[in-house]
Amino acid sequence: MAVNKETMKILIVDDYKTMLRIIRNLLAELGFKNVDEASDGSEALEALRAKKYDLVISDWNMEPMTGYDLLKEVRADEHLKPLPFIMVTAESKTENVVAAKKAGVNNYIVKPFNAATLRSKVAAVIGEF
Repeated sequence: MAVNKETMKILIVDDYKTMLRIIRNLLAELGFKNVDEASDGSEALEALRAKKYDLVISDWNMEPMTGYDLLKEVRADEHLKPLPFIMVTAESKTENVVAAKKAGVNNYIVKPFNAATLRSKVAAVIGEF
């Protein structure tokens, strides 16, 4: 079954407004229109518990709640557990990738990235679109 880009709900999480805008624009370029934003993990968790999302794209380094902590919270929550989760980071440290994988991340994107990279990472998680 193909993904419906028109109705799919995506939550992007980053404490850096410019990065939120970049990811939103790249998603729009790929045809995704239903995109919400959160500026840290705790704000994202509130949004996730209030509304149904189909995908989370979260930065790793944020205050006060990191993307890694958000991922662990999502995986610990019965309702949110199956939610596809993509982590974005400026560092490609092996230990971070391993920790994120162990915590249940679906995919990983290292900054900087372009629409083609985002497309392939999202497609790997949710299926072709």
